[in-house]
Amino acid sequence: MSYKFGIVGLGLIADFHGKALKAIPEADVYACMDFSEERVKAFSRKFNCQGYTSLTEMLKDPDLNIVTVCTPSGAHMEPSLEIIEAGKHLIVEKPLEITLNRCDKILSAAKIKGVRVSTIFPSRFHEASLTVKDAIDKQRFGRFVLGDAYIKWHRTQEYYDKGGWHGTKALDGGGALMNQSIHAIDLLQWFMGPVVSVQAYTGTMGHERIEVEDVAAAIIKFKNGALGVIEGSTAVYPGYLKKIELAGTEGSIVLEESNLKEWNFKDELPEDNEIREKFASKTDSGGGASDPGAISFRPHQWQFEDFIKSLDSGKKSAVEGDEGRKAVEIILAVYESADKGREVSL
Repeated sequence: MSYKFGIVGLGLIADFHGKALKAIPEADVYACMDFSEERVKAFSRKFNCQGYTSLTEMLKDPDLNIVTVCTPSGAHMEPSLEIIEAGKHLIVEKPLEITLNRCDKILSAAKIKGVRVSTIFPSRFHEASLTVKDAIDKQRFGRFVLGDAYIKWHRTQEYYDKGGWHGTKALDGGGALMNQSIHAIDLLQWFMGPVVSVQAYTGTMGHERIEVEDVAAAIIKFKNGALGVIEGSTAVYPGYLKKIELAGTEGSIVLEESNLKEWNFKDELPEDNEIREKFASKTDSGGGASDPGAISFRPHQWQFEDFIKSLDSGKKSAVEGDEGRKAVEIILAVYESADKGREVSL
């Protein structure tokens, strides 16, 4: 079956959605919507699709199957609810929303209407990430003792000044964690399992005229008993690839973007050398570390393909909507801990 996609909100990330969908034979960039006529004209010309300045009008088309939402983070809920009510399947850029209440309204509406929701977390689809998850599923790490995420990125002052909504509490929902570090935080909890408590500090040290943090550090405790650290920033020059470190009693890895810098296990398997060689220098983009546009559209493509397959099979996709809620909950707990100066339980 071929699926006709609509894209709502035609900022920077929408272009990656369009390129990803163009690369999928079973997908068609069918429609786009934005309040800016100029953006609609440019995007519809580039991707040869129908353009709208009204979401209500776009959703009237019975041939439209799936809509992706690329609006500012704190403006995900309103279009999502309208899309769900129209009976269209929904894919929402990260974060799903910026509060748990707004996340839950989306998830609840979709359940009632019987449509599917997915949150964009393309880092899960890197081959290196899937290789790590396979080793976890095979219990190669023994007992986890530490799980850490380091996201030392760089954003210029101009990035915040010209973005309109970047750096605002109302539409960004947070700073370095909610907007940038959320990819690594999602990976960390996907690998390590649920987080039960956090103790954190946040600050604004490298930028002016923003309402949110550009640096954060948190100690976290996982349900499995392991401890960990989250360090996130957009104030680190020149910006480095995000890094996940997992340490267990029988094995440890260091994942830097899609490079496996370390891959060490007590019980060595024949394929381990091949894995080390294959993922030694796998990353082929800037990973968004210093430029939000310096990413590949391929991981988005892989996630869209997974969602399409899930619709065909009737099974869950790899990142259902409720998965998108988990990283948001962790980040909000970090903010609460920093604000109240105490440990916060999830």
